[in-house]
Amino acid sequence: MSPFRKNLIYDVGAHRGEDTDFYLKKGFDVIAVEANPALIPEIRKRFKSQLENGQLSLVEAAIAEHTGEVDFYLSDTESVWGTTKPEWAERNKRLGAESRRISVKAVTFGSLLQEYGVPYYLKIDIEGTDLLCLESLTNVSDRPRFVSIESNKESWDSLLHEFEMLQSLGYEKFKIIDQRKTHLQVVPNPSREGKYVSHHFEPECTGLFGDELPGRWLTAEETINQYKVIFEKYRFYGDSGTLRNNLGVRFLRRLPVIGDHFRASWFDTHASHGRS
Repeated sequence: MSPFRKNLIYDVGAHRGEDTDFYLKKGFDVIAVEANPALIPEIRKRFKSQLENGQLSLVEAAIAEHTGEVDFYLSDTESVWGTTKPEWAERNKRLGAESRRISVKAVTFGSLLQEYGVPYYLKIDIEGTDLLCLESLTNVSDRPRFVSIESNKESWDSLLHEFEMLQSLGYEKFKIIDQRKTHLQVVPNPSREGKYVSHHFEPECTGLFGDELPGRWLTAEETINQYKVIFEKYRFYGDSGTLRNNLGVRFLRRLPVIGDHFRASWFDTHASHGRS
């Protein structure tokens, strides 16, 4: 059985370490998982001392159903869009970001839990395969206190499946966080997670977590009702929305940006476990 480690955070889909940096500053041990080989040297340079002293462990691999190797679709223009899902690579192409296919090391999330333990907080953002991590939690009894995933915004059935899975794992309270606004978040003082640090959140980051998240915790029903509104907006402004289909991506890019128009945000679902 994998031991629960109260001072541990997993950053699955670490990218350039935008969130890893915050977790380390707050005093947590971090397991950073990143599949894009082009980003690994940057991560190693940025966190050289933490890698050397053991506060940070770097897993250079993609999360997959089986260990070995897996195809990875790498975008040279949108590094956050790297994915193992060919259908996501096709979506990226429609949005103007070509991908090239490479082979990378693959690990199961269950094997990481066995090696490093169960974290206090599990952040997942791996472009289409977030649920592989959640599925692995069915095999452990003491689950992370908090988890976050980038929720599906195009398939209502897929979104409902996410909530069914989270609830089956014992997660009872939820918050929806708009990822385009995380750079505006302010770290609470006094701290409610780890130690207090003055920190500016970088673009493309997940931001605050756990009891430091803004807003009140919602029930599953309340959260799903909020997603109904988000889905309506995404149906028009989203990646495959009416506006994009009718006007085209290139035309939209030439339009002046007015508020949030012509762009759909992306959202993380944060979940809190029901145990006391």
